[in-house]
Amino acid sequence: MSLTASSQFNKPFAEQLAFFRKKINLPSERWDDVWQQAHDRAFMVAGAQKADLLDDLRKAVDSAIAEGKSIGWFRKNFDAIVAKHGWTGWMGEGSKGGRDWRTRIIYQTNMSMSYSAGRWAQLSDPDLIKMRPYKRYVHADGVRHPRPLHQSWNGITLPHDDPFWDSHFAPNGWGCHCRITAASEQDYQAAKGTDKASRPTGWDTINPKTGAPLGIDAGFGYAPGKSGDVPLREMVSNKLVTYPPAISKALSHDVNRYINAHDQAADYAVKVLADRSKTEPLWLGFVENAEAVSAAAGQDVKGYMVLLPDEAPRHAESVHQYDGGNQRPPIPQDYAQVWKVLAEADSLRAGDRSATGLTTVVAVKKIGEEVFRCVFDVRPGKKNRALALLSLVIKR
Repeated sequence: MSLTASSQFNKPFAEQLAFFRKKINLPSERWDDVWQQAHDRAFMVAGAQKADLLDDLRKAVDSAIAEGKSIGWFRKNFDAIVAKHGWTGWMGEGSKGGRDWRTRIIYQTNMSMSYSAGRWAQLSDPDLIKMRPYKRYVHADGVRHPRPLHQSWNGITLPHDDPFWDSHFAPNGWGCHCRITAASEQDYQAAKGTDKASRPTGWDTINPKTGAPLGIDAGFGYAPGKSGDVPLREMVSNKLVTYPPAISKALSHDVNRYINAHDQAADYAVKVLADRSKTEPLWLGFVENAEAVSAAAGQDVKGYMVLLPDEAPRHAESVHQYDGGNQRPPIPQDYAQVWKVLAEADSLRAGDRSATGLTTVVAVKKIGEEVFRCVFDVRPGKKNRALALLSLVIKR
């Protein structure tokens, strides 16, 4: 593939841009600080730890994707950004060859991964699946140094939800130009005639050196765009625990700025009130004011998520959480304020133990002419540690 924007990448599509633009900026020291599925929601450049530097690099990549810019254009912008921020010590610094290699990695990886994630979204469209319910692996035959295993996967045609695609959805390594296409029932039957309608022998054998299936580079054994927020939540949560308070707070703020999930809280409340089936909690972000909340909770909550569980709006509706006295029952739009009440609380204190015996924190904030009081239970643990909303009371 030419390092000018290839025909594959110079025509960006909505799903590709949407994937890239929902990412958060994540400072990092090494390329593997962010691992596999976490890349679906994290933009990082190894060694770039300053927020302004990372933001400028992100803007350059965004323009390259959105406008189909060439590698030459990106390199000029990279040089200008490095000079502007006085960035030193980055891998590849000090020689033209090193700089060319580093910019190629940043450019190609973001181009190919965003393209792949956009394709995943397109191939997951229910209407397309009805017509073409299979996926096909297509090897890029024009590459200079083809990988034998990738060549052997060419033409493999399997159901769209086959587990093979969870690990082998291209690209499958640095510089890999393979792609995945939709396939019809007729295509699938044709693949049977060439022994390409089943998973290859050893497809799930893990290479102990890379931790990925054979033929796939380290960090590439996943389907870009499939995973959603869970890997990012776990990774960032673990990082927040180890960072100093000032860095942890800054990272929490940046993550929360990109998530903007509290804007979806009203829709989530409408959904769980209309449909009483069990629904995953809505992730509103991370606790930003961890020191103040920790003091109220009597335990360290650095790295904790803020969650809106399905039972909170339902409980408010069933008990009305309303006893007169200048109070009113919450409406769905009020849940959009929950994260703000905790992050910008006028007061924080410990509450009574919850019905399940957990510590609770009470956050109070005046918004307009009303006072919002949120009670959260503190859910500890190695994974999914969170402050989860228990109740919301609004007083005029």
